[in-house]
Amino acid sequence: MTRERRMKKQKHERTAQVIDGAPLEVNGLYKKYDKKSDYAVKNISFTCKRGEILGILGANGAGKSTTLKCITGMIPLSEGKITIAGYDIEKNPVEAKRRFSFVTDNHTVFQKMTGTQYLSFMADVYGVPTEERQAKYESLEKVFRLGDSVKKLISSYSHGMKQKICMMGSLMHDPELWILDEPMLGLDPRTQNAVISFMRDYVKNGKTILFSSHNLDIVRRICDRTIIIASGEIVTEIDLKNESRDNDEIIDAYYDCEKAENE
Repeated sequence: MTRERRMKKQKHERTAQVIDGAPLEVNGLYKKYDKKSDYAVKNISFTCKRGEILGILGANGAGKSTTLKCITGMIPLSEGKITIAGYDIEKNPVEAKRRFSFVTDNHTVFQKMTGTQYLSFMADVYGVPTEERQAKYESLEKVFRLGDSVKKLISSYSHGMKQKICMMGSLMHDPELWILDEPMLGLDPRTQNAVISFMRDYVKNGKTILFSSHNLDIVRRICDRTIIIASGEIVTEIDLKNESRDNDEIIDAYYDCEKAENE
């Protein structure tokens, strides 16, 4: 069997085996880093729905990063259960990880690759057929506009360009769940607006985005709802699509939590 036929077969099998479940379910998540420490997060529970952008807000040290690392399988859970499209991140990590992409705030990439090589590598990892890659690249290039820089070594990229190539690579396989941790850092205003527009279109097609940021204005602008974490716990959830509510509520809630964290 040729490599192309094998990749198509694997893609078909993955599609056929999708379990009917929410894009993301977090149930009773607890995490402590050692036996003597306090819990970094406590009883975190929430669900991401198809076709929505869910925001996570919280001050530094509130537990956002720990929560995201548990969701993506970067660190083990102390207690609780996390499923992605029905797949348990601990019991079936490979199938769970096939269905999401995670863009961190430190744009970890292979510095000695060119942008083109990195995108090809990411497509290989997720089994994207060769004949689909060029069209996918062209659609992403319209958003991120790397231009000829995609042919250069990533080590020569600026902070913003590294963030762009990371985001492009994470989208090569059209993940069901796109997880973003402070994705706008280093992006110029044009790219920020283009990414926001892309995010809105992405969820219209039934995809889901989990968006962590300190930028209240961006969260209010693009998220359908948001959860706020303080001292490792969810303290409130705000529906940002409900036009009857005063959206200044998110500002008041965030700063109340930040004040409590510092007391």
